[in-house]
Amino acid sequence: MQRLLRRADWDVDGVRDDVRDYVIEHLGGAQGVLIGDETRFLKKGRRSAGVQRQYSGTAGRAENCQIGTFLAYASRHGHTLIDRELCLPESWTTDRDRCRAAGVPDEVEFATKPRQLIAMLARAIEVGVPFAWVTADDAYGQAVYLRDWLEDQDVPYVLAIRCKDSLATPARDRGRVDELIAALPTRAWRRLSVGAGAHGPREYDWARVPIRSAWRAGRGHWLMARRSLTRNSKGEHEIA
Repeated sequence: MQRLLRRADWDVDGVRDDVRDYVIEHLGGAQGVLIGDETRFLKKGRRSAGVQRQYSGTAGRAENCQIGTFLAYASRHGHTLIDRELCLPESWTTDRDRCRAAGVPDEVEFATKPRQLIAMLARAIEVGVPFAWVTADDAYGQAVYLRDWLEDQDVPYVLAIRCKDSLATPARDRGRVDELIAALPTRAWRRLSVGAGAHGPREYDWARVPIRSAWRAGRGHWLMARRSLTRNSKGEHEIA
């Protein structure tokens, strides 16, 4: 494996495309979901492309690591990864000699993780990957340009955002996410299951708030919240 990764001459993008084509053939479905996420790989030294000291969820602290942005595909037939991008910090992209020593082409420039997700989604759309919507966590949801790009492509999405973010309401004013949720009446919440768990249905209370004043025909925008049924150590219901 190390010989393949370090010394063998092979077309990594071609292999990616072959994997994606296989996934479309065997797992593809009109109700499929494209999922953007990232992960970190612990590394020693400073020669591996993109490595630097940064927070690692894997280790739970700042560590020397690389970060990869990934696009996954999920349907009722199964789930797997179909694309990837290596995150290159600006400390790397501004040091072209270091990039060349690590085998990074000169044309590769700095890109945020949401920009990398856009590139991967564009490739998936271009080749006709069948899917119904896109989802990702708040590292991507807080990027307004990603949400705008998805809307320009007429792609439905569910993206997490932060409680402190502000959103436009139909009344044309703006409100913080946590304040909009806190203002919901009790009747706005509906209990739904997200699937079977080890101890029975995994149930939460759900609610949504209409946002934005101008919607594309046939489309809507909502702030959606999920509330736990049990209280945490602070005696509060956790809301996501």
